[in-house]
Order: sequence, then structure tokens, then C-alpha cells
Amino acid sequence: MMTLWERYCAAERSVAETAVACGRKREEVLLLAVSKTVSAERIAELYAHGVRCFGENRAAVLAEKAKQLPADIEWHYIGPLQSNKVRKVVQAASVIHSVDNAELLARLDRIAGEEGRTVRFLIEVSVSGEASKGGVPIEDLDELAMRANSCVNAVWSGLMTMAPLAASSAELHDIFGRLAAERTRLERHFSKKLPLLSMGMSGDFREAIACGSTIVRLGTCIFSDKED
Repeated sequence: MMTLWERYCAAERSVAETAVACGRKREEVLLLAVSKTVSAERIAELYAHGVRCFGENRAAVLAEKAKQLPADIEWHYIGPLQSNKVRKVVQAASVIHSVDNAELLARLDRIAGEEGRTVRFLIEVSVSGEASKGGVPIEDLDELAMRANSCVNAVWSGLMTMAPLAASSAELHDIFGRLAAERTRLERHFSKKLPLLSMGMSGDFREAIACGSTIVRLGTCIFSDKED
């Protein structure tokens, strides 16, 4: 059985090999270790080897782990964000992946200012239209993007999406390719860089990297012996 560190290294190699095979540089893709189902002790094990970026999907768990673990960890909040949990997430996270409506965006911007925190956020987009996935419908993206671009305290840094679990390789390329195209279009429209494109998990990160992902969210292939 592979150790946790060996599984992380294997995931790192797979990300690197995929990026190079797609004609990209390894440093263009961040491997985000999704630690949402594991203890602080297991996160600390990877931290001891130099891993600093972890993803959580519950505000209370993120807050607790942030208290227990070193302050230089870069926490990414990747789960659905409720309005009454925004302050807790802002206090701990460096990047929030799941902003998908105007009310949440306004609250995030206000609380970031009150907390004196520079928080980057991504607009989560429902590209596939799957009902079980969060995100602003792609046809409503422009309106939310306009509001995001006007934020004063929180920094709009890109887009995020999730693909259906049963999607074929062709469907994945279509979904991820559409989000990448939207990112390029919005960069041109607002004359600004949106450096973060969060797409791809343990089962579909190769297609995501091929389509331009800059953050792949890997949990199962690192923290479990099972394959996605």
C-alpha cells in the first residue's frame, strides 16, 4: 500500500506529465490537495513534506483546521457558500471558488473589507447545466461578472466549474473548453487578467489540463486507496 506522501507524489507526477504532454509548463497548474474528508493530522503529514495548498468545502471544518495547522497554509474554499458562513470562510481562506450569485458576492466584498482581508474569489459557472451542480447559469455569467469586476475588497480572479461524474472524454473537453473560452472572452471584455481557472478533479483532471485549467482539485487520488 502506498503512503500518503507517495500518493501525493504520484498525483504530482501525473499532473506534470499531463501538462507537458499538452505543451504547457508544469508550473502553470496548481495541484490543490482536497482535504475535506481527512483529519488535520493527515494534512500536517503532507505539510511536513512542503505541501501548502489545501481545499475544504465546509466553513466550520475549515475554521477548525485553520486554527490547528500552520498559518502559512493557503486554504481554498471549494464548497457551496452560505451567506451566514461568509465571515468564517473569509477569516481563513485565501481563495474562494464558489461565488455564484449577486447577494453572496456583495456580502463577500463587504465582509472582506470589514475583516481587512485580501481574498481572491472565483465565479462558479454551471456549464453543463446539471441540476445537482452549483454555479451561475452560463447565460447569466455576464451580469455577475460585471458585479464581480466592481468589487472593492474581494479580488475577482477567475472561474470555476464542475463536470458531471459520468461525462465522456468528449463531453469533458466540451465543458472545460467552454469555460476556458468564457475566461478568455471576459478577460478581453474587462481588459484584465483572470489568472485562475479551477476545473478538474481526480477523475477528469487530464481533460481539464488539456483545456487550460490552472487549478486541479484532487482528493480521492491522494487521500484514498480507491480510484475515482
